Amino acid sequence: MDKNLIQRLISGLVYGVVIFLCTTQYGSLLFLKAGLSVNQSHLYYALMTFLMVVGLYESIKITQLKSWIWRIIAIAAVAFIYYRFSYKFFHQYFFLGINSMDIFGIILLALAAITIFKFPNEIKYDNGKTIFSVVYLSIPFGFALGLPDYLPFGVYFSWEAFLLFVLIWSSDSFAYFAGRLFGKHKMAPTISPKKTWEGFAGGVVCTVILGGVIEYLHPELKGNWMIVGLLVSTFAPLGDLIESQLKRTFGVKDSGNIIPGHGGVLDRLDSFILCAPIIYIYFMIITKF
Repeated sequence: MDKNLIQRLISGLVYGVVIFLCTTQYGSLLFLKAGLSVNQSHLYYALMTFLMVVGLYESIKITQLKSWIWRIIAIAAVAFIYYRFSYKFFHQYFFLGINSMDIFGIILLALAAITIFKFPNEIKYDNGKTIFSVVYLSIPFGFALGLPDYLPFGVYFSWEAFLLFVLIWSSDSFAYFAGRLFGKHKMAPTISPKKTWEGFAGGVVCTVILGGVIEYLHPELKGNWMIVGLLVSTFAPLGDLIESQLKRTFGVKDSGNIIPGHGGVLDRLDSFILCAPIIYIYFMIITKF
């Protein structure tokens, strides 16, 4: 067997296990068996924070932000915005419903996406690089903190975050195989030549079906998971295209190598970065109405 394939399988398995343990109650149970008491919400928060910090480092490296002043500004801005989300997370204010700051965050993300596609030269200056990195990392991972429900003393931690990862992985896989089998019409040939509309359609159909299975097995989860599957399969490819366009703009192949054989955090979480805020807003809308 190819050594690179073995490396990809092992690192992918480790990555999946880490995600599973940090987004479900099994992480705290594992620590409990080892004689340690760790709140599951703290594990989830640590995971999101770690991924965001590494992602920010990769974004700064990709955009070649060399000015230390602008780097400090980027780090300070990300820390402040993430702190505001963290405050909501630990005080469970996420469950009070959607507010104006949530809407503002989505608008900023939309503007960042439009800029990277339509006006990529705007992020070739230090101020543009800084603003893009701040919006691209702090807001999505901040919203991700609001995905699961939990109890402060760690007895209960819901599965929304982990199942979102599952749907994203499935969407990518379904789209890949559908594209290989039926793909003829390129979706974005200059940005991601391998993506096809047939692959996209296959990803949507199969992910919606999987969402229906999740809905049947876990009716206690927030929202309708067929709708979640539709949203994920629609926005996951767009998240991938945003990161591909970012790397293309700066002539970079991979965002990093923290996951051997898979690249960096941004390479693995490009879809999650866009899907997390979309699904969070969906959850807030359905709980409000």
